[in-house]
Amino acid sequence: MRFEGIVVVRKAAESAVADMHAGPMQIAAFQTILSHLLQDARNGGRVGSVNSVKTISRKRSLGGMRANGTTARLLSLINEGVFSQSRSLAEIRQALSERGWQYQPEDLGTPLTRLVQRGYLRRTQESNGGKKLWRYSTA
Repeated sequence: MRFEGIVVVRKAAESAVADMHAGPMQIAAFQTILSHLLQDARNGGRVGSVNSVKTISRKRSLGGMRANGTTARLLSLINEGVFSQSRSLAEIRQALSERGWQYQPEDLGTPLTRLVQRGYLRRTQESNGGKKLWRYSTA
């Protein structure tokens, strides 16, 4: 592939993630999209075609993590910047509820822990009136 073709593919991948919140998810998405576009170009596909970028954007695996259901919804909150400030479980449930998704607290623990383990979120423990609670953020 010629240098000009690589630049076109890179710009297409950048365009595909331009509306995402800067952070690990954007980087993982960019890497996945770029990889797929480069592979398509090697296999004779149209370099940087809008349809190929849209298809890859829908299918991206977010750095090897398959996102569906609760995890995908939490990732969308990360993408929107909800976690730019530290959030409690109650605040996360409220943010999901505002978007039409109702969850019980026990249904969020495992997906949040996995996002912490994969580096999408950080968590800190705070005491609130003798009660310990976890707070989640991207910072």
